[in-house]
Amino acid sequence: MAESSGERTAELAAHRWYAVQVRSNYERVTAVHLRDRGYEEFSPSYQVQRRWSDRTKTMEQFLFPGYVFTRLNPQDRLLVVTTPGVVGLVGFGKSPTPIPDQEIENIRKMVASGLLMKPWPFLEVGQRVLIEQGPLAGVEGILEEVKGKFRLIVSIALLHRSVSAEIDRTWVRPIKPQASKQRLENGPVPFERERKNS
Repeated sequence: MAESSGERTAELAAHRWYAVQVRSNYERVTAVHLRDRGYEEFSPSYQVQRRWSDRTKTMEQFLFPGYVFTRLNPQDRLLVVTTPGVVGLVGFGKSPTPIPDQEIENIRKMVASGLLMKPWPFLEVGQRVLIEQGPLAGVEGILEEVKGKFRLIVSIALLHRSVSAEIDRTWVRPIKPQASKQRLENGPVPFERERKNS
């Protein structure tokens, strides 16, 4: 006996959220097919204005290009992975990794708020960042949060001293760990060479 779409939706609501990786520009197609198969899907989008020489047009783009979120039973995922456009489920090793409900709920609230949104590079407190705008443009340091405000920590490693400045979150972008480490390793070399030559 086949189960109804309503029963399937109620069953899936008890499951966790997973990220489904999709082919380029297949977010909408995959979302529609998942919905038609009875899955709860979430593919948040935002409005962006594109300017051409003769006109400006408002377009809808996805906040997470290349991904659609869906609730599913990871042991019964065949219907999801055979959906048109699906590349696979995001996870570690051979098993998909669930996304905390609170993270999906936070994104839902932001979308529903009507506030201006756009994708942003992932930043964690304690991560090395580069200031791209403002009076500190070009400065590299560590992002910290103190009393709800973001601060840039810049250190002189040799002296084991640091300086901190309050910054606007929109001024920064993350630095790849390799590039940052290489800059730190390459920094003292000219000083050492100069010292040996004198």
